[in-house]
Amino acid sequence: MSFSQTLRRDWLSNIRGDILSGVVVALALIPEAIGFSIIAGVDPKVGLYASVVIAVVISFAGGRPAMISAATAATAVLFGSLVREHGLQYLLAATILAGVIQIILGWLRIGAVMRFVSRSVMTGFVNALAILIFMAQLPELIGVTWQTYVMIAAGLAVIYLFPRLTRAVPSPLVCILVLTAIALVFGVDTRTVADLGALPNALPMLLLPEVPLNFETLQIIFPTSVAVAAVGLLESLLTANIVDQMTDTRSDKNRESVGQGIANIVSGLFGGMGGCAMIGQSVINVKSGGRTRLSTFVAGAFLLFLLLVLGEWVGLIPMPALVAIMIMVSVGTFSWSSLRDLAHHPRRSSMVMLATVFTVVGTHNLALGVGVGVLLSGIFFAWKVAQIFRVSSVLSEDGKARDYMVEGQLFFASAEEFLEAFDFTETLEQVRLDLTRAHIWDLTGVNAVDKVVLKFRKAGVEVEVLGLNDASATIMDKLAMHDRPDAMEKVLGH
Repeated sequence: MSFSQTLRRDWLSNIRGDILSGVVVALALIPEAIGFSIIAGVDPKVGLYASVVIAVVISFAGGRPAMISAATAATAVLFGSLVREHGLQYLLAATILAGVIQIILGWLRIGAVMRFVSRSVMTGFVNALAILIFMAQLPELIGVTWQTYVMIAAGLAVIYLFPRLTRAVPSPLVCILVLTAIALVFGVDTRTVADLGALPNALPMLLLPEVPLNFETLQIIFPTSVAVAAVGLLESLLTANIVDQMTDTRSDKNRESVGQGIANIVSGLFGGMGGCAMIGQSVINVKSGGRTRLSTFVAGAFLLFLLLVLGEWVGLIPMPALVAIMIMVSVGTFSWSSLRDLAHHPRRSSMVMLATVFTVVGTHNLALGVGVGVLLSGIFFAWKVAQIFRVSSVLSEDGKARDYMVEGQLFFASAEEFLEAFDFTETLEQVRLDLTRAHIWDLTGVNAVDKVVLKFRKAGVEVEVLGLNDASATIMDKLAMHDRPDAMEKVLGH
């Protein structure tokens, strides 16, 4: 594909929709970035600068067009203890190192691990994020004036009803404009963006973190950097999958990994904290019409314009407008069909989905929740495969030989059943172990075959292993020990 074709596809194929959606996202990023800065224990400008820089850089370097990346809660919570113990400069250094780690992981093609995330884990991840997005709005819903509830209701009405009139302008943008106008004209008593913290009024400066360049500094920041890199990539790649499904397009996960690393490095150099992809803002972007890299670039560039030029006006935006948008995102993100599917989907799939949801919501740790889901998926899959396993046998007419036929997958979960299928006390002269319909997967499977062969040999029985397929023969040739001189002692332990 030529440069002009790539430029049009990635940047110029949806100009109007991308610009409008980018404007909406920029407005929605402000309270999020300020809130995440507070979580990390730093000045609001650290989160705002990070959101500007990461969004702009990822629009060029990322592998998923229309996905929004900025400062996030998932990474902010990881910086808290580092900031408390060592200060802001170490946060910036940790952000840069996290970016370097992500680039290395991208070069190692870490995106391929997404194939191990099952549909049930993805659904649980999406549902948990929807719940967390709604829970994040609770401070703006509890202990507030009655006018706030009216404003939120009005905002939701605009968001859901305005598209019936026209889709030329994103309804979330109309919501912000209408509610801001109402608040200013009628003097509505409600919180505004300015109440969250002071907005920066100057461009971020390119500076190296003021930390000693020695091994001690590396020891301090490395654990945080690894955590930020891992959590950031996990959330980014899962969000990329979601946007892939929403837009019916594909993304380059490895390029996204490298892009996230570059964005974090630049963020740290410009005084920003680490970040990653944002499911809420990405959904806002797509639902508002964003489809290309231009929408992500506009989100970052317009956010900078808002902060530097329209800071006073942005501060007047009532929080109910942004809360209404995030409630819309929460409702739209949650997979409501998954509740109906609980009744007829396989019970284990439902358990994986629910475990992912409860872990993420309970710990506010996306990586831990997905890790639990993937672990359960692996356990259930291994258990299921192990059930499709059998060993049968036939005794020869003269009673001196027995043929054992193995069917299924021989690995750690089926090895015990395999061993229990043999009678080592039977008086025989020969045993033939037929593995034509079996497949050996791991060291445990190889070791099980070793034990069977050596136990029969110890009893004076001749053993012949037959029917190994190419893959099983390869792993047996590499790892099996039953033909080695010291095999009896090593495998049987005496």
